[in-house]
Amino acid sequence: MLKVWTDGAESGLIDRFDERGTSFVYLPAIAAERAVSVTMPVRLPSWDIPYGLVPIFEMNLPEGVLRERLRLAFAKATGTFDEFDLLSVVGRSQLGRIRYTGEREQLHEDVPFQSVDEILQQRRDGDLFRYLIDKFASFSGISGVQPKILVRDEQASAALSTAKPRLSQSYRGATHIVKLWDANEYPQLAANEHFCLNVVGKCGLDVPRYQLAEDGMALVIDRFDLRADGTYHGLEDFCVLNARRTDEKYSGSYESSIMKRFQEFANSPHINQDMEKLFTLIALNCAIRNGDAHLKNFAIIYDDVLGEARLAPAYDLVTTSVYLPQDSMALTLNGTTRWPGAKELRRFGETRMGGSPARIGQILERIADAMSEVREQIRPYIKEHPEFKEIGERMIVEWEKGAAHSLAANTK
Repeated sequence: MLKVWTDGAESGLIDRFDERGTSFVYLPAIAAERAVSVTMPVRLPSWDIPYGLVPIFEMNLPEGVLRERLRLAFAKATGTFDEFDLLSVVGRSQLGRIRYTGEREQLHEDVPFQSVDEILQQRRDGDLFRYLIDKFASFSGISGVQPKILVRDEQASAALSTAKPRLSQSYRGATHIVKLWDANEYPQLAANEHFCLNVVGKCGLDVPRYQLAEDGMALVIDRFDLRADGTYHGLEDFCVLNARRTDEKYSGSYESSIMKRFQEFANSPHINQDMEKLFTLIALNCAIRNGDAHLKNFAIIYDDVLGEARLAPAYDLVTTSVYLPQDSMALTLNGTTRWPGAKELRRFGETRMGGSPARIGQILERIADAMSEVREQIRPYIKEHPEFKEIGERMIVEWEKGAAHSLAANTK
């Protein structure tokens, strides 16, 4: 049995249910603001699921390399290693406001220190990838097939300790996300994402602070769910909002599963502004040819589970078509996963965002201008980092094709 915590306070208990399911129950007389999700209000009956975990508890479970590393480390001790076991390992250190401990344990994160400068400058002998995975895997409640870990940077922790409101001296949580890549699968993935995020920022969208390692082996991102006082914003991805499991993250449409669902849960006076940002982000993903803009790569962020929710800063954007030339969209738009033309994106913006034709045109033009600016950043980076030449040149080609087709932009 695991104890579930929200905002640092006990909220309920989760246990195995039948052969492969789980059951969650709120503690008696728990306050409504202790709810674990905007989709799971406090109630007396338990929340039972016949297989796996409810989406909010599954949301941050590692995938890919990190999950396999933890399975190999813990399966012998547990006899099995299913999602419940994985949650019990990484549950103390997660993105967002929810934490998990043993039934009789108190909450403490205790993420080890790791210099971000050391990662950015690769001031460590040997295999940095293996070292970081081995050291931080069990502290990394963060989803994604790409290897990601959560680390606590000493300088960042010191800065937080002088913030107002002052960070608790007992804070031991992670301050940064470190994204790595396997040269045998997706070469130069960190630099790829770095330039995609540059486009996001130039489009005026919210993006967390990020830094590319000097050798391109890692991308270090500030946690955007961490407040200055060491507490956490609520964070829920669109798998949670659509009541879907992680393995269903490619199911749905941008019209209903993203735009319509956001309208249902936003609960904000800024909804029109955020709807425009959401449309911009979807159109941008089409133009840079990111075929991995699935349900888990969009999220809402909030301070109060009962209050206002906003669109979370953009994250996990890459040009996937440089690795998968025949790639298509992760979700459907107008009933298909084919990359949309500018006419289809304009109609999508007008009907789902409610924007005027002139405003939609301005948004698409802004995306095209941002891509053009960042393309000129890629060229000198290729000269300084010849190992990026193949991927960088493919990105330029894909962006030119994407802008011409999806934005009707003149890329020459």
